Amino acid sequence: MLDNAKARRVLSHLVDPIARFLIKAKVTPDAITWFGCAATVGVSVGFLAQGKFLAGAILFAIFGSIDLLDGTMARMLGTSGPWGAFLDSTLDRVSDAAVIGSICYFYANQEPKQNQVIVFAGVLALVMALLTSYARAKAESLNATCTVGIAERAERNLIVWFGLMFSSLVSDVMVYAFVLLAVLSTITVVQRILFVRKQLVA
Repeated sequence: MLDNAKARRVLSHLVDPIARFLIKAKVTPDAITWFGCAATVGVSVGFLAQGKFLAGAILFAIFGSIDLLDGTMARMLGTSGPWGAFLDSTLDRVSDAAVIGSICYFYANQEPKQNQVIVFAGVLALVMALLTSYARAKAESLNATCTVGIAERAERNLIVWFGLMFSSLVSDVMVYAFVLLAVLSTITVVQRILFVRKQLVA
C-alpha cells in the first residue's frame, strides 16, 4: 500500500498555494469535488472511450490530483468532516466506474478476441474496487477497522495510468494492466474480509 500521507506532504508545496487561491476566489471544497468527478467522467467518455489514451492519461492525472486539492481546502477552512468524506468517497466510485467502463467500452468495440479478456478483467476489477470500498465502509459501521489491502485506490489508479501511457507510447498492454488490476483488487477484498473477521469473530 502506498504511503499516501507522505505523498501528500511532498505535494503540499504545490497544492497549498492553489488551495489558498481558490479559497480567496470563494470556491468551496465541495465544488472542487464535484468538478473533479465531472471532469474525470468527461475525460473518460471523450478520450478513453474513443481510444485516445495519451491525452486521456494526461488529463486523468491532472484531474486526479483534485483529490488532494479539495481535502487541503477543507482543512484550511476548518470544514473537514463526515459530509466531505462521504461526498468524496461516493464521487470517487463514480470516477472509477467512468474510467474503467470507458476503457472496456473501447475494447468491446474492437475486433481481436483478446479484447474479451480485457473487458472481463475490467469488469471484475471494477466490481472488486467497489467491494474494497464497501468492505471498509461496512466494517467501520460495525466499529471495526479495515485499512489493509495491497491495492487501494491510489495503487489502482497508478496501474490504469501506466497501462494507458505505455499503450499509447509503446505497445498495447491494457490486457496485462487490467488482469493485474483484477488480481490485486481481488486479493485486497480477501485481505479485508479476513482482517475484519479477526476483529468481529470471537
